[in-house]
Amino acid sequence: MATILIADDSSFMRLMLKEILTRMGHTIAGEAADGAEVLDLYDRGNPPDLVTLDVTMPRMDGIEALRRLQEVHPGSRVIICSAQGRDEVIQECMSSGARAFIVKPFQADQVAKAIDRVLSGQ
Repeated sequence: MATILIADDSSFMRLMLKEILTRMGHTIAGEAADGAEVLDLYDRGNPPDLVTLDVTMPRMDGIEALRRLQEVHPGSRVIICSAQGRDEVIQECMSSGARAFIVKPFQADQVAKAIDRVLSGQ
């Protein structure tokens, strides 16, 4: 199973993702409330196998965090989980290096499928 870093400014959304991921057997590597925290946590100790990122967060948004993460750690695997489901936002995230995009509100099975697909390299 994988280690996953969860980033969302909503503690409720982090809790929901944490519950889904731990039920799947994954380990939570940490939780971040903004993009700057993601970069800091990613570089501490062992990097996680996967990061889930919200787009709209304070200090540094998810798209900027994604870009910086890809710059420093080109092989990092990131899934965007956001209510910002407009085509142009999805396209920007995917072209910036995201491996998948999940639109909120999401169902547990959507998250599970995206996680499995990204971790298996598809």
